[in-house]
Amino acid sequence: MWLNFSGGRALVTGAGKGIGRDTVKALHALGTAVIAVSRTNTDLVSLSEQCPGVETVCVDLGDWEATERALGNVGPVDLLVNNAATLLMQPFLEVTKDVFDRTFNVNLRSVVQVSQIVARGMIQRGVPGSIVNVSSMVAHVTFPNLAVYSSTKGAMTALTKIMAAELGPYKIRVNSVNPTVVPTAMSQKALTYPDLARKLKERHPLRKFAEVEDVVNSILFLLSDRSASTSGSGILVDAGYLAS
Repeated sequence: MWLNFSGGRALVTGAGKGIGRDTVKALHALGTAVIAVSRTNTDLVSLSEQCPGVETVCVDLGDWEATERALGNVGPVDLLVNNAATLLMQPFLEVTKDVFDRTFNVNLRSVVQVSQIVARGMIQRGVPGSIVNVSSMVAHVTFPNLAVYSSTKGAMTALTKIMAAELGPYKIRVNSVNPTVVPTAMSQKALTYPDLARKLKERHPLRKFAEVEDVVNSILFLLSDRSASTSGSGILVDAGYLAS
């Protein structure tokens, strides 16, 4: 499937590592001007070396005021990938206010804020656009110690549909991708318990986790005109987990 993003401008959050980083690299390779957002400056420096010309913004998206200062005048954006997330594991009975607030601020509130900034710009310019929210299969299934993280992803499912409904009249599409475990630093936190990785793989009909490339390909599809009639949807990249 041939995708053409040349002439467009994309913003990717959580761009320093994992899915976000590879999304930036893929968009850059396809001729897109990319704004990479991360709270870790060293990651942005190395990304700039790999992808010359990529704009970088270093900001903690969990800080509303700092995000407004950093992105409030970001300029025209045609494509947005809300990928930034934090995973802080706690059993439900031990969930603290700090973990709850931090997780929701980064995983969900920043999606609202950054999407507002970008969508308002699209509307003012009178141009169509595409927004992809990076969710998780744990929006639909439960795992121990992920009460808060899973709640943010469940809420993201509703938010994606609401955004699609309200932004649709402006020709702005909004979708999500919902991957299973992928080999990133964040995902490894969920696999620190004995036998969990083995048991998880056995539950997947394909007997594998997803690769980062699999998730990136779904993101690119949803960003592109190849999905021109798709909005308010979520693509499961779960190796069949929810089918079993």
